[in-house]
Amino acid sequence: MSRSPHVPDQSAPPEKLITVEEHGADPVPPERRHGSPRQLLWTWASPQVGFATVFIGVLSVSAFGLSFWPAVAALVLGAGLGSLAHGVLSTDGPRFGVPQMVIGRLSFGFRGNALPSAVNAFVAGVGWFAVNTVGGAFALNSLTGLPPLPSLLILVVLEVVIGYVGHDLVHRFEKYAFPVLCAIFLLAGVWIFLDADLSGSGSGSGGGFGGFLLAFSACFGFTAGWNPCASDYARYLPESTSRRATAWYAGLGLFVSVSVVSVIGAASATLAAPAGASPTDAFTGQLPEWLGRLTLVAIILGAMAAATLNVYSAAVSLSSLDLKLPRWLNRAALVAVVGAIGTAAGWASLADAGHAFENFLLVIAYWIAPWLGVVLMEHLLRALPDTALADRLQDRTFTRPAGLIALLAGVAVSVPLFSNQTLFVGWVPAQWPGVGDLTCPVGFVLGAGLYALLGRRDRHHTPA
Repeated sequence: MSRSPHVPDQSAPPEKLITVEEHGADPVPPERRHGSPRQLLWTWASPQVGFATVFIGVLSVSAFGLSFWPAVAALVLGAGLGSLAHGVLSTDGPRFGVPQMVIGRLSFGFRGNALPSAVNAFVAGVGWFAVNTVGGAFALNSLTGLPPLPSLLILVVLEVVIGYVGHDLVHRFEKYAFPVLCAIFLLAGVWIFLDADLSGSGSGSGGGFGGFLLAFSACFGFTAGWNPCASDYARYLPESTSRRATAWYAGLGLFVSVSVVSVIGAASATLAAPAGASPTDAFTGQLPEWLGRLTLVAIILGAMAAATLNVYSAAVSLSSLDLKLPRWLNRAALVAVVGAIGTAAGWASLADAGHAFENFLLVIAYWIAPWLGVVLMEHLLRALPDTALADRLQDRTFTRPAGLIALLAGVAVSVPLFSNQTLFVGWVPAQWPGVGDLTCPVGFVLGAGLYALLGRRDRHHTPA
């Protein structure tokens, strides 16, 4: 069946900007579908144009010991693979009209999907929300002199309000933030590159294959960390929307922004940072005062762009659990609850935000990789028509044990054997330190491979 390229459905008017979104995990009805896949470009680009992405590049040089060009290779590879998967998963948004975690029922079954949905709600709503908001709070502190905690609370309130209103306001905020963020960060990037040491003789020399894998895993984990939310922002698009255009705009927005901004961070790490500076001041301290202050504004805006998506998707993931909650505790109310918990986590990490972010970045990919292997393999093996798959998403009796087995096995094998963290070193890197951290690729391959083996048999015995 031919599809129109990416023309929005003019017969379905968008929801009013100030109206709180009604839909949570339930399918968006055809008459409420609207928009164009082009909006996915800025929706996924804006949240990456911020300090969290800069810090990935900084870590690749300052923490993982890479010189500039090997760091660039690791960062671009990690961003590329995570963005490719993101584009593929985004196509299910207009196809089924439900969030990504609901689509996970095809891989894990109705009840088995509760585990990855709960994990994603925690990771997005607590982990990522805290990471991004703390980065913005430090920038607001540097810009205004306001203490970090009040700075944190101000940003939380703004982010929760946007997420509370819902889908359309989230898209509009990302759209208007996009040109401002791009202009300021590109200007800051040009300034940093003028003085950066790209020859490899600076602080980041060495690192080897192990350092390359750590930088790749950090960037892949950061980029693929958005994969469990891919369809959340494409599910309102009309069903007739081109799948190719949906994948292209979603993947491109994520890839270009993560690649460019993380590479700017890697270049900045080749320069000496001011002594005793906060993570954000270490970056902006390399710029003239006027540009540094502009960059602080962009860091605040970028943090809000990312954290707004975090808190919104966390609430949607909780909605997909299909819990018997009080009627008042709907998607909008869950945004406020998740925001409060994420605020507590951000408050706790204010004292050592850089170290907390480094550990979080590396660990996050440990569950994402096997989960991604399972859902991409399910996507590849689909044999039923869309109508049957849509019915299956709402079938409370549908089971798919292969998905949960593959996910848990991927984590249980890859982490103890291949993890290379400060608090825990797996058996393989303990014996051969130069091998680095292979947890992500091993977890992905195990998740995909086991699901392919078990899923075929499971599908054969499961009525369509």
